[in-house]
Amino acid sequence: MDNYSFLQKKLHKIVLGFNFIKNSLFEIEKNVFLSKKNIKNNNHIFISGLPRSGTTSLLNFFYDTNEYASLTYKDMPFVLSPNIFSKLSTKKKIPKIERIHQDGIKYDQDSPDTFDEVLFLTFKENEIFENYNHLISLILKCYKKNKYLSKNNNNYQRIDQILLNFPKSVVLIPFREPLQHANSLIQKHLMFIEKQEKDPFILEYMNLLGHYEFGCNHRYWFKPINYHDFNDINYWLEQWNLFYTNLEKKYFKKNNNVFFINYENLCKNDNSKIILKQKLNLENLNYFQFKYSQKEVGFNFDKNLLDQCKSTYDKLTTISLV
Repeated sequence: MDNYSFLQKKLHKIVLGFNFIKNSLFEIEKNVFLSKKNIKNNNHIFISGLPRSGTTSLLNFFYDTNEYASLTYKDMPFVLSPNIFSKLSTKKKIPKIERIHQDGIKYDQDSPDTFDEVLFLTFKENEIFENYNHLISLILKCYKKNKYLSKNNNNYQRIDQILLNFPKSVVLIPFREPLQHANSLIQKHLMFIEKQEKDPFILEYMNLLGHYEFGCNHRYWFKPINYHDFNDINYWLEQWNLFYTNLEKKYFKKNNNVFFINYENLCKNDNSKIILKQKLNLENLNYFQFKYSQKEVGFNFDKNLLDQCKSTYDKLTTISLV
């Protein structure tokens, strides 16, 4: 987004900024390409958690098995009509570059990412899941796969509806050690504020895609209790605890299709990949390195709050799939 040309920026604003255009293209896509094949009972994967929890690494891990279809950068900005515009995407191989987060994760036009949130921004609540089913069918057709892979951090709000509509799918919720996680969150938040103030299109881009995780447009996941300042690490620690405490209470032992994933274990224990392969019936398991990062924390934090977070972390670790 930070290296788009003037014309690319205009195209994104036009296509993603007007529901009439998105709706029209989606209707044409459905009329031409939608099949009657039922994909509701396929083994799809939905990854959702706090940002910086390893969601993108998990996405790339599963995508690299070549068993799943997902929206990719070459589908942008026509994410609701992937078949129509698949012929227009460039075939030229573009070298991978580091994403704007500056976290070592690289991408190119064939890399998957969080784009299906556009559908949730486009349709009314009572229209969403019928159209989500259609969109997934269209993506599977476009990429000639039977299983869909989604990384959408906003889907933590929709887990019940997702599993109601796709009952044989799984939802994976990764989590990280809370202080390192909160430190990463606030660092990216401050970085995105700086970038968005220098280049307003970055803020527009994130709004168009429904990304409110960091920066000037940040929205909390759960209503803050004691910490309301986005520039205070304790806000992010409290959000960490509210997020994972709520999801643990709601889904542990109450739904066999929801699994918590300890990201540190993914990085340090190679057997964790074997467990994922067996649990999710993966046919392929290519080499993939989950990267562990531990940085010095330069912010003052509430030790009592951190103790609460660590207690939640320990509880999640005992129930996590890996």
